[in-house]
Amino acid sequence: MTGWDRDYLANKDEYLKLFDNVMQKENERNVEFLEKKIQKLINRKYVVACASGTDALQYALMAYGIKPGDEVLVTNFSWISSASCVAMNGATTVFCDVDLETNHMSIDSIKRMYSDKVKAIVYPHLFGSMSDVTEILKFCKEKNIAFVEDAAQAIGSSLNGIKAGTLGEFSTISFNANKTIGGIAGGGVVLTDNKDHADMCIKLRKHGNHEILGYNSKMLFFNAKFIDYRLKKLNQYIEAKQAIAKKYDEQLDGYVYVHKPTNGLNHTYHKYIIRFDEGDPVESSEARDRIKSKIGAGVHYEKPISERPMYKNIEHRSDNCKNAKYVSKTILTLPIHPWLTDEEIKDTCNGILNNL
Repeated sequence: MTGWDRDYLANKDEYLKLFDNVMQKENERNVEFLEKKIQKLINRKYVVACASGTDALQYALMAYGIKPGDEVLVTNFSWISSASCVAMNGATTVFCDVDLETNHMSIDSIKRMYSDKVKAIVYPHLFGSMSDVTEILKFCKEKNIAFVEDAAQAIGSSLNGIKAGTLGEFSTISFNANKTIGGIAGGGVVLTDNKDHADMCIKLRKHGNHEILGYNSKMLFFNAKFIDYRLKKLNQYIEAKQAIAKKYDEQLDGYVYVHKPTNGLNHTYHKYIIRFDEGDPVESSEARDRIKSKIGAGVHYEKPISERPMYKNIEHRSDNCKNAKYVSKTILTLPIHPWLTDEEIKDTCNGILNNL
């Protein structure tokens, strides 16, 4: 049973009341109430709701004017949307390696892969964590390139008081069902402080207002109401996941690599990850796969994006990305949602420790 299944059963009367309320307003189409709520929560001037986090990334690049002939720097270790949005705009994808400690884009790799054709960086905060991007932002300013912050997995996260979703010329958030705040039918938002950029995203999500080519990417009113309901419990969800992560840390630290939050990081644990560092990469990978089969855990992500079959036919450049390759072969994602029980946590930890 998934976390949202348990949430529904625990709060069934509230959900049914919400459903009844929405169905009595079935002709309602306006989702501005949710945009305003997120605008206040994240502290951005403009928020544009759309059908998915993937659409949000694509519209951000389109609004900035990314086009064929341009290049965009992306990570080689993330969900595929962090990179596919570039190709969808006809630009060339440039894959960068990650830092082994953070799993986030490496500034050294960014500098290696930069060219005069680069117009933007798409930077995801993975797993609900954040890293210090001061150097990367400075580099973007020096080179006059856009910093597009992919905060799909990081709503509620912050580093030294700086919230995820506030750092980019564009920022995006996803409400896919597997996120800390999941919609009934996915959903996403673009955040920006530039009115022209916001207006373009609004135009793009609704067939371009018949002025330019656009898309049908409206967020359903029904979905917006459910996201709004769950947003009211954001802190509750985060605190529950942080408590679970602490229990994993206590039982697993010293046996496998656990990603502990740095000072000043409010880690929201979209995913809880461990890594098997056995010294030899082959042995590490074998240990990961052996334990994965025993406990039914997930792998995020099992290979670098550039190694996906689609990139055989998509124009791209890539750094060596040895770290991204290593992490993808040794990382394991453990169950984490607010309704996980102590017994389930213990069973997962025992399944790992008994099979090392």
